[in-house]
Amino acid sequence: MRNSVLRLQNFLGMEGLFVRDSAALVGRVLNALPVVIKWPVRKAMLKQFYFTGIQSVGPVSVMGFLAGLIMVMQVSNLVGRNELLTLQVLIWTMVRELGPLLTAIVIVGRSSSAIASELAAMQVNGEIKSLRRMGISPVAYLVVPRMLAMTITSSVLTFYFQVVAIGTGMVVTAWNIDVSLIGEVGHFFEMLSYLEIFAALLKSICFGMLVSVVSCYYGLTVNRAMTEIPVAASHAVMRSLLAVFACDGLITVLLF
Repeated sequence: MRNSVLRLQNFLGMEGLFVRDSAALVGRVLNALPVVIKWPVRKAMLKQFYFTGIQSVGPVSVMGFLAGLIMVMQVSNLVGRNELLTLQVLIWTMVRELGPLLTAIVIVGRSSSAIASELAAMQVNGEIKSLRRMGISPVAYLVVPRMLAMTITSSVLTFYFQVVAIGTGMVVTAWNIDVSLIGEVGHFFEMLSYLEIFAALLKSICFGMLVSVVSCYYGLTVNRAMTEIPVAASHAVMRSLLAVFACDGLITVLLF
């Protein structure tokens, strides 16, 4: 019993340290935001845009198409050919929940381990120490462009996922029920509320920030052993997923 209590105390202490250090990292990033006007930082941000955003368009397109198709088929099997109910389910699932969540999972899978491994390798090889010796802030040069790029990319990819998924669902619904696609689009926008749009935007922004901060945190906290690089990548992926799901639940409870 005593050992269990000690393990719980150690776990809570480590979690508290992680939250404190992550919050401190966010504060340092916010203070360093003006460096984005410098070309080396913008160049790093453009590279992150390409890797996280453009190269994720394919997987997001496939997931959006399949998610919209599966959702509409399942609703049709449960309640029959009901246009309005199908549109409402699309709003509940694709706009509120699955759009931001599945997009964040794609970003975690593509970028979280990559960022953590890259920064960890730089730490192990002494490159970050060399940046400090030259008077260059690692946070300004390495963390700021990645955090901005992933936050913006998360919002854009979420919107793209929702367009693909909802568009697929509307086409399948119009084909099954034999209704006008234009009329279906009109009904969709009549049913869509500003609160749901705000929730989707808030989630996508928060998810992008969380994934980037967690990934950079674990990449920068390794020591000098090569064996720590895969450990940092693994921790970054798992903690990013945990942070995304926890944030998703918190926002949903607060708004709905």
